[in-house]
Amino acid sequence: MDSTQTPVPCGAPWPHRAVWATAGELVIDGVAMAALARRYGTPVYVMAERDVRDRCRAYRSALPGAEIAYAGKAFLCREMVRWIEEEGLWLDLASSGELAVARTAGFPPERVLVHGNAKTPRDLAAALDLGVGRIVVDSIGEINRIAAGASRARPQRVMLRVTPGVTTRTHPAVATGGEDQKFGLSISSGAALEAVRRVLDHPELVLTGLHCHIGSQLGEVRPYLIALRRLVALLAEIRDRHGRVLDELNLGGGHGVATRPGGAALDVTRLGPRLTATLRAACAACDLPVPRLFVEPGRAIAAAAGVTLYRVVAIKARPGGGAYVAVDGGMSDNPRPALYGAHHEVALVGRRSEAPLRTMTIAGRHCEAGDLLAADVALPADVRPGDLLAFAGTGAYNHAMASNYNLVARPPVVAVRAGTARLIVRAGTARLIVRAETEADLLARDMAPAGVAVRQGRTVEPVGHPGKG
Repeated sequence: MDSTQTPVPCGAPWPHRAVWATAGELVIDGVAMAALARRYGTPVYVMAERDVRDRCRAYRSALPGAEIAYAGKAFLCREMVRWIEEEGLWLDLASSGELAVARTAGFPPERVLVHGNAKTPRDLAAALDLGVGRIVVDSIGEINRIAAGASRARPQRVMLRVTPGVTTRTHPAVATGGEDQKFGLSISSGAALEAVRRVLDHPELVLTGLHCHIGSQLGEVRPYLIALRRLVALLAEIRDRHGRVLDELNLGGGHGVATRPGGAALDVTRLGPRLTATLRAACAACDLPVPRLFVEPGRAIAAAAGVTLYRVVAIKARPGGGAYVAVDGGMSDNPRPALYGAHHEVALVGRRSEAPLRTMTIAGRHCEAGDLLAADVALPADVRPGDLLAFAGTGAYNHAMASNYNLVARPPVVAVRAGTARLIVRAGTARLIVRAETEADLLARDMAPAGVAVRQGRTVEPVGHPGKG
């Protein structure tokens, strides 16, 4: 880069240390994205390690004394587990597969919570064998199954997930605090208290506290405070009925993040003090000791740390004006726009354009009319095949929800890390943390018909396959 050029910070929703450098280059933690795309091919997920660590530390600072459990469903791999462990957080996991990642990464099992509304026998066996810190009970029928796998000599510590009847302003698919949904046990119907009674009847189980999760992408503090007060009231009722004082209260996650410049987000520096103050006041009113507070951010830690890079494949004029810009990825690597109407900030990377802006829709490569990654975004009118586009805020629920639709291989994940404190090109390092899938991977599970020989041929690797360096 030109040494006289001062990098311009990108701001939210890009990673903290993302800057625009000379000639339209996007640089994250000192790593130029155009060079990274040439090395690893596209599509490629990029995760900024320092950004993840910054957000972990922000939660710990805003909620001193609380336990912060990273919701692994947002993005999980062994390198991410290492970052979370080193930052002193817990892990919130939801399957035997996620537990396997944590186990093989050496994460302390006593700092693992296991969730799920339909935990399979395999999931529960993996959790009990690992000796996880908490299993979050989600149904009355699950209580006996957990107790059967535990023992009096080695009782399993559990929390009880309840539905507090809190409505939230979010997409219906991620609203989980109301009465009529698949998660948890209703407070108002009495199901939660019945579950408490049954857990207390099992000496193989230790009930440590209550849990709730009221939804995702929430931008207001108030719903959390309502849920907190309702859970404290339930703690008081459990004490009065059963003589048991539970010492943990888990309010889940769902903290909203900005997906576009100026977008609304839930500020943890505001959330933390208000939760703490409300918890103390509610407990004082009920004459209860203040329980240990847990929160479970996932998206709020991972989303803005991630960027996805695509190559433009084709341009097509759109009736009525504008254009479709087709890229080499799509709903297989980012299904959220199609599922939830998610929005992402999009930018041309690697060259500076003086062309006027034009309204464009970024189309994915899949055989699906709904495979649109971004509608009506402003890009330079001279965008052409071969150009590189960057999507911000893709660190959560992109790699985690990726599929092989059209038998397209899933992209690699590359971590970037700043080599110095200065924001200069080539100051940082890039490292592969999840390799790209290959056609060999796709064929490995496909069993050939009996008696039919499989034709052997050359497997085409993606451009910039990590095996090349």
